[in-house]
Parts: sequence; C-alpha cells; structure tokens
Amino acid sequence: MQVVPQHQAEQIAKVAVKLFFQITDQWQLTEKQKLVLAGLNSRTTFHTWREKLEQNKPIKLSRDTLERFSYIAGIYKALQLLFPMENQWQQWVHKPNRDFNGQSALDRMLGGNVLDLADIRRYLDAHRGSHFE
Repeated sequence: MQVVPQHQAEQIAKVAVKLFFQITDQWQLTEKQKLVLAGLNSRTTFHTWREKLEQNKPIKLSRDTLERFSYIAGIYKALQLLFPMENQWQQWVHKPNRDFNGQSALDRMLGGNVLDLADIRRYLDAHRGSHFE
C-alpha cells in the first residue's frame, strides 16, 4: 500500500467531499440519506465538512469514507455513460428496479454497507460492458 503525503491526502479529501455533495444534491437526497451513504452517524462531521470546504480548510477522511465516495463517483459516471439524457441518469437511482426485487438502487445503497455501493457499481459496470460490446 502506497503512503500518500498528508497535504495530498487532504486535497484528495476536499475533492472527494465536494464531489459527494454535488452528486447527492443532484440526486436530491435528504441529509439523512447522505449521512448513510457517507457512513456517518454524526451530523456534526457532515456539517464540519461543509464548513471546511467553504473556508478552504483541510479535510481528513477515513479510508472507508474515501472508498464509499469512490463507489458513488463511479456509479454517477456509469449512469452518465449509460443514459444519454441528464434527467435519466439523475432519476435512475430513485426508480424501482426489478433486478433489485422492486427496490430502487438508492434503497439498496442505503443499506449502509460499502458492499451495497459496490453491488450497484458492479451492476452498472456489467450493463455498461454489455452496452458497449
């Protein structure tokens, strides 16, 4: 495992948090849903991230949080590649899906585990692969 210098890790964290907020805002998620996706129990941490972004202060994220944000970014990008229209890729996470027993992808992601996010990412990557073959 490669060790990232602290300054670089803080920059990565800032970009990751900013992207997380942008994606979850576009998906029109509630604060509670955002907390679950981020793996947080505390609203304080969530609000501290926003304040630090606004004040351009360093942010530290756990490896788990970075992994979660990476999956969310990957899901977002896969949706953009799969669907040509913005409203389609923004709304897909909310729509019931027969492949998830009638649940939406968001319902599945809100299971709270990193694996739930990974499952949605793999699902989209599989569809993307078959779409481009």
